[in-house]
Amino acid sequence: MSNFVFMKILLRGCLLLLAVLQSCSEAPWLSGHIQIDKEGEWKPMLYVVKPLKLSEVGQSFVAQVLDSAEVDADGNFEFESTLPYLEPTLLQLVIQKQGEKYPNKLSNENPETDNYVPLIYEPGIAIVLNTEDSKFQGSFALENPSELNKALMDLRDIRLEGYAQLQSKLKTLSGDKNLLEREKAVHNYQTKIMEFANITDDVLPSLMAFRWVNDSGDYEHIPEFVTELAEKWNATDSENVWVQELNTMAEKSNLPILIGDKAPELLFPMQNGSQLSLADLLKENKLVLLDAWASWCAPCRVENRNVLVPLWENYHNKGFQIMAYGLESSEQAWENAIERDGAHRWLNASHLTGDQNAFMDALRIRTIPANFLLDKNGKVLAKNLHGAELTQFVQEYFK
Repeated sequence: MSNFVFMKILLRGCLLLLAVLQSCSEAPWLSGHIQIDKEGEWKPMLYVVKPLKLSEVGQSFVAQVLDSAEVDADGNFEFESTLPYLEPTLLQLVIQKQGEKYPNKLSNENPETDNYVPLIYEPGIAIVLNTEDSKFQGSFALENPSELNKALMDLRDIRLEGYAQLQSKLKTLSGDKNLLEREKAVHNYQTKIMEFANITDDVLPSLMAFRWVNDSGDYEHIPEFVTELAEKWNATDSENVWVQELNTMAEKSNLPILIGDKAPELLFPMQNGSQLSLADLLKENKLVLLDAWASWCAPCRVENRNVLVPLWENYHNKGFQIMAYGLESSEQAWENAIERDGAHRWLNASHLTGDQNAFMDALRIRTIPANFLLDKNGKVLAKNLHGAELTQFVQEYFK
C-alpha cells in the first residue's frame, strides 16, 4: 500500500472519528440567532438543503432537504442532527415562512435580501451564524468561522458590493441604445466574482463563486472563465464530482469559440448573391471583424453608425475588413438597415433564415451583438469588444 493511499485512509478515519465525537457531544453543528424584522404573522422556519450537482447550487426546487429547525420567540435556532459527510460539503441554509410548500425554493434577485446562505459543513466544526430575516444573505456573519466559511463570507461581501455598484450604474443606462453599456456593467460585476473564483485556494468557495457569476448558468459571454477554472481545479481535485461536471461544461462543443482558437471554415452567402469563404477573406486582409448583428437590434444599429463606419473609413486601406452577418428573415429590412447605417461600405452576408443559421451554429453563439477579431491565419485575437474598446484594439493593432 502506498503512503498516499495509507494517508488518505487515515484521514478518512480521523474525519469519521470527528463525526462520531460530534454526534456524542451536546453542541449542535449549526446554531445561531436571527433578528426578526418582518412584522405580522411572519413565523420563520429554517431548512438545510444540499445541492447534489454543481448546476443546482443556488437554484430553486432542486436541492435535497436534509433537516429543518424552528426559530424560537427570541430568534434562536439549532440544528442538532449529525450529518453523515466525512469531507467538507457545501450546503445552503434557507429561511422560509412556516408552511411554505417548497422548502428548497431559493430567491436570487438581490444578494442582500436573498433567502439562503451558503455554508460549508466540516465534520467536528460547529457553525454559529447570526443574521437578519429581512437581509438574510446580506447580513449573515459567522462566529469564529473556519477558513472555508470565511472564504464564503468574503465572497458574499464581494458580491454585495459589486451588486450595489451594478444597480447604481444600471439606473443611468435605460433604453435599447444602452444595451451594450448595460452588458458591460454586468460583465464588470461578474469580473469581481470571477477573480475570486480564480484566486481562492479552496475548491468549494471557488465553485460557489462560479455559480454566482451567473446563477442562470449562462456562460456564453465568458467561456474563457469556464475553461480556465476547469483547468485549475482539474489539476488538484479531479475526483470531485462537481469539478467533473465543470469539466463537461468546459468542453469546447458546449461553449463559443475561445480567444486563441482558430475560427472554423465558413462560407458566407453574400448580399450580391455570391458566396465567399472565410479562407479567401482572410487572404486579402490583415484584420477581420466578424460581426453578428440584425436590423432589429438597436445597439447593433448604433454600433454600425458610431463605431464601425469610422473604423472602416480609417483602417480599411491598412488591411481592416468587416464581415457583417445579419440574423435576418426579411431581405428588405436587412438591405434598408445596411443603407441607412452606412454599412454598405463593408461586406454583408446572411442566410435570411433568422436565428437558425449555419454562422451562429459554427461559432456556437446564440445572442447578438457578438463579434470576433481574426488575424490573417483565422486566429481569434479578441471578441465581443464594442465602442471605445473595439476602437482602441484596432488602433493598437495597426500602430
